[in-house]
This record gives sequence, C-alpha cells and structure tokens, in this order.
Amino acid sequence: MFRQLIANNSPQDWAFALLAATAFMIMLHTLRRLVLHRLARASRTTDTVVYGFFVDVLSATRILLAAAVGLYVATHFLTLPAALEKFVDRAFIGLLILQSGFWANRGLVFWLNHKFAQGEDVDAGARAMTLSLLSFLGRVALWALVALLILDNMGLNVTALVASLGIGGIAVALAAQNILGDLFASLSIAIDKPFVIGDFIIVDEHMGSIEHVGLKTTRVRSLGGEQIIFSNNDLLKSRIRNYKRMQERRAVFAIGVTYDTAVEQLESIPGLIQEAIKSHEGTRFDRAHFKGFGPSSLDFEAVYYMLQPDFNLYMDVQQAINLQLVREFGARGIQFAFPTHTLHIASGLQLAERPAPSDKPATRIAPGRGSTGESRPLQPAS
Repeated sequence: MFRQLIANNSPQDWAFALLAATAFMIMLHTLRRLVLHRLARASRTTDTVVYGFFVDVLSATRILLAAAVGLYVATHFLTLPAALEKFVDRAFIGLLILQSGFWANRGLVFWLNHKFAQGEDVDAGARAMTLSLLSFLGRVALWALVALLILDNMGLNVTALVASLGIGGIAVALAAQNILGDLFASLSIAIDKPFVIGDFIIVDEHMGSIEHVGLKTTRVRSLGGEQIIFSNNDLLKSRIRNYKRMQERRAVFAIGVTYDTAVEQLESIPGLIQEAIKSHEGTRFDRAHFKGFGPSSLDFEAVYYMLQPDFNLYMDVQQAINLQLVREFGARGIQFAFPTHTLHIASGLQLAERPAPSDKPATRIAPGRGSTGESRPLQPAS
C-alpha cells in the first residue's frame, strides 16, 4: 500500500501536500491565539459569563486538532489507495471526536465551577463536596461516550459491545456490591448533604472534622490529629451528630454548697446564678433550682443557652460565670461543698460510765394479776 502511495504521487504532489499541511497548521494556531486574545479582553471588560466560557473552552484546543486538519488537507493533494483513504478519514474524525471531548470536559468544569461558586461562605464545604463528586462523575460519563464514538468510528459494533458490557456489568455488580453501595452512598451524601466538608461530627465514639468525601470513603480529621476513614455506606447507616449545624448550644452546670449554709443564703443562690448568666451577652437564661440533697452537699442545677454554638465562646462565658459566682459566694460567706466524712469519737468518760457486761442470765419480769410480779430466768429458745 505504501509502495503504491509513493508510486502514484510525484515529488511535486508531496511538496504541495507538505506545504498545505504546514500552512493550515500555522493558520489555525494563529487564529486560535487571535480569538483567545479578543475573547479574553472582552471577558475582562464585561460581566458576561459567555466570554469566559469560550476562553476556557478554546484554551483546551490541542495541537492535535491543527495537526489533524493539516494532514487531512494534505491528503487531498495526494492520490491515496482506497484502504488508506478510508483509514485517513476515520483517523481525522476520531481526532475531531477526541478534541471535542477536551472542549466538552473544559466546558463542564467551567460550568460546574460557575454553578457552585455562587452562594454564602457557610455553604463552601457543601459546594466543594458536591463539585468534586459531580465533576468526577461528569468526566467519567463524558469520556465513556467519547470512547464509544471513537470505537464506532473505527467500525466496531458498539451495540454488541454495550450489550456484552451490560451482561458483564451485572456480574461485576454482584461481585462488587460493597463498592457500588459506597458509590451510591456518596451520591446520597452529595444530594442530601447530611454533612459537608468542614463540619464537626461525632459517630459512635469517633469525632472530628470532615476533610474529604470521596466515592468510597469519607475522611475525618480527629481532635488528636489522626485521620479516621469511614466507608460511605457504613457512615450513612450510623447515627451522626453534626455539631456544625447547631443553632444554639444548651449548657447545664451544677454547684454544691455545704450543709451548714443558712436558709436565707440558700434562697438567694438561684438569683445569684441567674444574675451571673444574664450579665453576659449572647446568653439566654432558662432556669436555676435547688435540685436536691447530695451525700456531702446541697446541690443546685442551672440551665442556659448560648445563642451562638461556638464551643470556645461557650467555654469563655462559662468561665466568666464560674468566676463571678466564686466572688459573689465569697462576699456572702457561702462555702462550696466538697466530699467530706464526719467521724464521731466517744470520750473515755463515756466508756467508763457504761455498765460492765454480766455473766448472769438475763431475767424477765412476768407480771401477775396482783400488785407484784415473779422473777424468772429467761429460757433459751429451742
């Protein structure tokens, strides 16, 4: 075939073909740069997203396209055998399909980035997670379609191939149920958003911040610094506590005072607690009560709400409340209780006054009908 190609074309034909291929490659490259320059300038001067879209898509133009067009044009200056001409046509169409895949991929990424770039900063974690999953799935679907089109262009029976892949896919699905379960769980996480990147969650005894949500696993950075990896399917089956989505934080604390505290002082303690809580902004007082009698203290319980769920802010307020109560109790002579035990010790005089034990059997007086009674020794029980 190649001998026939050389024999059927003169050196002049080869020169014209080479010149045409070179000219078309240079022309396409220059045209690409010129169009990109104009679109980029228009994108900077206007707020229209369309210009940015075309700039991003045309930036994905490979030298592959210019080479394909140049070689295809060059073949029109040559006399090709039928088999080679058919191969060249298929190769040219295949390269165009491949280049179209690059354009579509860049356009998909641009659209997803623009779609999920809008919104408040609080949704940044959810948008990043959804963008990552949809971008991956979109690219997989796109390049699978490109591969099928290229195979169809090469003359393969794509229908039979897809049917055989479907049958094989059933077997693969049965063998990889766990992997597919995690895959669909990742889609559920992306759509339902029970948590997003940056959320602090607790799952059973594990806790940490969401760091990455993948197709099979979700990675959590624990408070200790290590990374905890959960299977997506197992994670959705668990009870998840998402602390990042708290609207307000409920705080409960208890204090105890000594048993020798006066009643008037006990009555004043709930008011002191209420005043200490209300003196701080961002709090809502709920209740304060004399709860009960402890083993070594009189116990009080207080409940209030932090209007902001930030844990560090909650600890700062709780610390300020505790310090204020220490000052107020100290000024009023109220003592905080701590675990104590009271030991009563009898003196030596009390021990001496006790009657000595007797070896005689104990007696019991049995009263009679008269004015006197009869003394009888007690009989042991039989």
